Amino acid sequence: MMRRAATLCLAAAALAGCSLFGGDAPKPAVLQDVQPAIQGRVVWSQRGGDVEFALTVAAVGEQIVLADSSGQVRALRAEDGAELWRGTAGAKLAAGVGSDGRFAAVVTRDQDLVVLEQGREVWRKRLKAPVLTSPLVAGERVFVLGVDRVAHGFDALDGRHLWELRRPGDPLLLSQPGGLLAWKDTLVVGQGPRLAGVDPTKGSLRWEANVANPRGTNEVERLADVVAPMVRINDFICARSFQSAVGCINAQRGSQAWSRLQGGSQGVGGDAQAIVGFDASDRLSAWRSANGELLWSSEALQHRKLTAPLVSNGLVVLGDLEGYVHFLDRNDGKPKLRLRAGSSALVTAPVLSGNTIVVVAKDGGVHGLRPE
Repeated sequence: MMRRAATLCLAAAALAGCSLFGGDAPKPAVLQDVQPAIQGRVVWSQRGGDVEFALTVAAVGEQIVLADSSGQVRALRAEDGAELWRGTAGAKLAAGVGSDGRFAAVVTRDQDLVVLEQGREVWRKRLKAPVLTSPLVAGERVFVLGVDRVAHGFDALDGRHLWELRRPGDPLLLSQPGGLLAWKDTLVVGQGPRLAGVDPTKGSLRWEANVANPRGTNEVERLADVVAPMVRINDFICARSFQSAVGCINAQRGSQAWSRLQGGSQGVGGDAQAIVGFDASDRLSAWRSANGELLWSSEALQHRKLTAPLVSNGLVVLGDLEGYVHFLDRNDGKPKLRLRAGSSALVTAPVLSGNTIVVVAKDGGVHGLRPE
């Protein structure tokens, strides 16, 4: 089964424009000069260990919680980058970090779910399948989604296994982080091309709705798992279905609101006005949040290995392979500011904490940026 998951790493690489047969990869778009329409600067930088996995930075209140590949987990104050606590999972990481401000959860390459409190390990559990999706910590529970599409609930206090939800799916498995977030009193889980609304106390299914309706002549073409990150906007959960579509689900009704065809392997960002994502060649598109109407598209950042976007305060914020952070106008996609956060590739979706945007680079650089 896991061999089937590994095969799809190659499929994802091909969709992203990588050559599997020795050819040259497409060259990144040359950046054009930007006349800043807003002001901004890098206000602090920190250095940790290298990041070689799909790190999620958890923003909780005025702090951010992050980790590196070696298993070091840290909380930093978002305003100035000051370290608040540090701990370790004791092994290299495959997924993380999820945090509610009290507990922080990561998963090791040995398939151990490790939960820390203020940097101190409180428990660990061996999981049955590999995990690439960052755990979700909410309501004194820790939720985990394996690459086998099985979701689990654990008691955050003592690690008791509370439930598991196993749903039928396609025979191929996608070796990429999936969707997991909270909406009111419902856990929302990406399972295949659909989102499932789950009772977080029992693991029972409340509703499910498709983000995409995949078609294809073989298993690879029909693989369309929801990929991270997803975005919550009032009663809507918006997400990307791998290589298939971007769409929004009405979580109150448990039904699809809209879906638009677009290939791609990274999740989306958005706000009440626009949902933003990009295809396998980093061609950006924005859709109206309410109905999926196309607002704009841009090829200015093609093949620059973009991070998933943050959409906030009228801006679309993305990092790229050379350490640049791009600030675009949410309404038309025009560049408003560009800042450089080191020279290493940025590998996490930007996160907002207070008035500071935090990005993390492959070489372990952590940078706080403040547009003004």
